[in-house]
Amino acid sequence: MLEVKNLHATIAGKEILRGINLTINDGEIHAIMGPNGSGKSTLSAVLTGNPLYEVTAGEAWFNGKNILEMKPEDRAHEGLFLSFQYPVEIPGVSMTNFLKAAVNEKRKYQGQPELKAGDFLKLMNEKRKVVELDSKFTRRSVNEGFSGGEKKRNEIFQMAMLEPKLAILDETDSGLDVDAMRVVADGVNKMHTPETSAIVITHYERLLDMIKPDVVHVLYKGRIVKTAGPELAKEIEQRGYDWIKAELEEE
Repeated sequence: MLEVKNLHATIAGKEILRGINLTINDGEIHAIMGPNGSGKSTLSAVLTGNPLYEVTAGEAWFNGKNILEMKPEDRAHEGLFLSFQYPVEIPGVSMTNFLKAAVNEKRKYQGQPELKAGDFLKLMNEKRKVVELDSKFTRRSVNEGFSGGEKKRNEIFQMAMLEPKLAILDETDSGLDVDAMRVVADGVNKMHTPETSAIVITHYERLLDMIKPDVVHVLYKGRIVKTAGPELAKEIEQRGYDWIKAELEEE
């Protein structure tokens, strides 16, 4: 599904990614962990096309297509989705209108007709139940006045509506209490299929107890320096990152 080779990227002339190699197959969940400033959020931004970042070397292929040559909106239409660490508010734009435009633009890209109003509302009601989102939130402006937990839950609701092939969750657990984290994790798990994949960027093993990863990577100084199974997250929770840094220094 995703093949990243020797990816380098900068922002404002400063190199952040220094040679990322990553392969994700259909149906796999990959967790990316690492100290602050290691490049985790930069990787998600580069893959989804944030124009603030410049790719200076490397490749990124998504289902056989070179996404680095695509506009951000086309990457989304192809099936990439990013759940932001800090979701923004969009005053004056209702959730219903926002999602209707997003869903229909994706359908247009795929050569499908727009959903009729009744069919769209039926779909929206089905999907909001996945993340236990009260119907009143769909009538409000996007994220306006939402608590931190409500914003994150709303992001997962948007993901449910758009049905991406690869979802990137950038520290979705940041600032969430246990109950809100459970709702978010349950939503992700319910939407996961053998044909869809996810990248879960997190600092905490607790989220990975709820969203079971197949593979865990440690990103440090712009490179993936360690890859293993779910047991790696538990070891990091117990020992931190210093032992990994020490291993790198010995090499």
